[in-house]
Amino acid sequence: MKTSKDLVNKRRDLIMKEIQNKKTVDVDELAEKFSVSKITVRRDLQYWEDQGAVEKYYGGARLIQNFVENDKDNNEAYKHAIAKYAATFVEDGDTIFINTSSTALLIIKYIIGKRVTVITNNGKAIFTDHDPNVQIVLTGGELRIPKTSMVGDFALNNLNKVKANKSFLGCSGFDVKAGMSTAILQEVSINEIMISRCAGEVFILADATKINYVHQFIVADPSNFNYLITDTRCTDEQIDQFTEKGIKTKRLSPIYIYK
Repeated sequence: MKTSKDLVNKRRDLIMKEIQNKKTVDVDELAEKFSVSKITVRRDLQYWEDQGAVEKYYGGARLIQNFVENDKDNNEAYKHAIAKYAATFVEDGDTIFINTSSTALLIIKYIIGKRVTVITNNGKAIFTDHDPNVQIVLTGGELRIPKTSMVGDFALNNLNKVKANKSFLGCSGFDVKAGMSTAILQEVSINEIMISRCAGEVFILADATKINYVHQFIVADPSNFNYLITDTRCTDEQIDQFTEKGIKTKRLSPIYIYK
């Protein structure tokens, strides 16, 4: 039998899927759809706003960032293609940074036959299948749900003791003028350190839905990145803007997964 907490979490996930599908939602409609009070809906929306997923306004809310798997989401194959290609840059003996991005996290499963140390603040790395030669080190820090990210001074202090060979960062948005941005304030400083403490190339992994989008919190200027790895849904014009900035770019098709 489901507990009250289970029911609340289930409803919140369903509300998030509703927001992902519609981009904006109305409190009255959600209350009627889920047979709960408007106060309950407002609390659920407040929960998602606290996580940086939505922005509330009078009578409703709008989507900022997806935190729940959407049945209609067709990005998964593109993300795997991006991650698999990014993994080809990882060399034997490397120490690499990976942030809380779901795309960046996928890199771990594609590192095969190499001795690599992965430093990450992504708690989901614990459950990621990986080659036994890959050592995963968590930064520690304050755990933030639902992204299972580790942030705060503890995480920052530990990252400051590491010098990585390469850094692989996903984002909420990547724009030719604004650069890398995120919807989560607490992750800005983490990403900044993963850039500044990297001795080699810094990679930004951004599927087409992230390109030319700017979220609330700016992490770094485009000049901080050596490579942009994205997918074939990006236009030539979009890619040209980044190459003119001196960023090497690569567009991947889902077919790349099977190569």
